[in-house]
Amino acid sequence: MTAALALDWLERMLWIAVEIGAPPVVVVVVVGLGIAIAQAATQVNDSAVAFAPKLVAVLACLVFAGEWMLLRLRDFATVAIEAMAHVGASGGP
Repeated sequence: MTAALALDWLERMLWIAVEIGAPPVVVVVVVGLGIAIAQAATQVNDSAVAFAPKLVAVLACLVFAGEWMLLRLRDFATVAIEAMAHVGASGGP
């Protein structure tokens, strides 16, 4: 395995991590911003008020996007494992 190939796999792995992690992170940011605006408007500054809606939003995100996330991860793992099988198959004793 060359350094260029290793860096290519590292880049693929990092992009998959970003793709899989993006939906829950975006949901938390959007919900958190909405809650912060509502707390500023009502002057209710309780951390439990902010935590519960974020938790529900992330759970809903995982319900709706979880299958897609799992399929992306499965596809990457399949390609990576198949590539591992060919690393030492270049011919040898």
